[in-house]
Amino acid sequence: MGDKPTIAISHLGCEKNRIDTEHMLGLLVEAGYGVDTNEELADYVIVNTCSFIEAAREESVRTLVELAEANKKVVITGCMAQHFQEQLLEELPEAVAVVGTGDYHKIVNVIERVEQGERVKQISAEPTYIADETTPRYRTTTEGVAYLRVAEGCDYRCAFCIIPYLRGNQRSRTIESIVAEAKQLANQGVKEIILISQITTNYGLDIYGKPKLAELLRALGKVDVPWIRMHYAYPTGLTPDVIAAIQETPNVLPYLDLPLQHSHPEILRAMNRPWQGRVNDGIIDRIKTALPSSVLRTTFIVGFPGETQEHFEHLLEFTERHEFDHVGVFTFSPEEETPAYSLPNQVPSEVMEERRDRIMELQQPISLKKNQQEVGKTVDVLIEQENPESGELIGRSGRFSPEVDGQVYIKGESRLGTIVPVQIQSADAYDLYGQIVSSGNR
Repeated sequence: MGDKPTIAISHLGCEKNRIDTEHMLGLLVEAGYGVDTNEELADYVIVNTCSFIEAAREESVRTLVELAEANKKVVITGCMAQHFQEQLLEELPEAVAVVGTGDYHKIVNVIERVEQGERVKQISAEPTYIADETTPRYRTTTEGVAYLRVAEGCDYRCAFCIIPYLRGNQRSRTIESIVAEAKQLANQGVKEIILISQITTNYGLDIYGKPKLAELLRALGKVDVPWIRMHYAYPTGLTPDVIAAIQETPNVLPYLDLPLQHSHPEILRAMNRPWQGRVNDGIIDRIKTALPSSVLRTTFIVGFPGETQEHFEHLLEFTERHEFDHVGVFTFSPEEETPAYSLPNQVPSEVMEERRDRIMELQQPISLKKNQQEVGKTVDVLIEQENPESGELIGRSGRFSPEVDGQVYIKGESRLGTIVPVQIQSADAYDLYGQIVSSGNR
């Protein structure tokens, strides 16, 4: 290590940000820097920030201020650095560098320049970079799970979303590059690969001229990894070909994360998601018919400007009718750079919160019923944690994605990072409880 400084990374935000963090860690370790999880002991702290909505920015600012008060030399990376570059340097004298979302691969050079006494601003006006299987990476997830980014950026311009301004237009990796990384992860013992991008169903459109998700899934079917899960599958992109690929590829879980945001065509039009409003009901029915074992997760935004009680009732009825396995609900957050910020008929925050609570209350018994249908079944569970006090194991079945869904609490013995058969004995609205039925780890 010699005289190189030690560096800690504070990771905030989504799993796309997590991959950026893992690449920065990998590059720093490869360059011989000491990487420490303890921020107090590190010479520098890299804060990989989120700027998606106000609450995320507040968390990022809190973290930055705490580190500044502790007299830490702070390197600000990620979405907030891209968003508020000059402002951050002006307001935080402790910030020795800001690094944009398309520049995290230059982190070693940034640290070297800071070490020479320079205050660095390394931000591309429009991010165009995407890491691939040759970029060093140091994973921060539990040993059995890895995220794999198939594309970065977004070509849609939803009225509430700032992502395209922070991460640029869509840029996909080739199928060969993604498969190569999937094989590397499988060789490291990863049992579940989660495919992520802003719009996974649009994968390949920019480099192949048309979406190639079905071809990608079939290619990943040849990789020796038990579970492949998709996040951010827009319903309109779930074509018969994609659904067939999910059906025909044994290691692709029939788990579909559909970021629907709303059900009413008028609100979807106002959100600039007009492609979605015409087809929600039909597409969901088609998915359920074609994939009877599918697990459907969705997210909704309540309180979008102009959302009336009638629009909200439509969303309630839609949620009740389709009985999604998992539902996340967010209140609308007005973001200055987005068209929705200046729309008339903004909904009061107390009304938004009441609407969010009503949908969550409606969803509770649905989630409970879905989980109770698992009782008596023997299901494969990926073991992720052990409670040191009780010895109880905690894992997830294919029904649950990390951090956003429930867990399975298990009696029995097994190694972390293995997939074991578990008989489900009881369930509540969030989690399942069971017993390992044999010691057959795989």
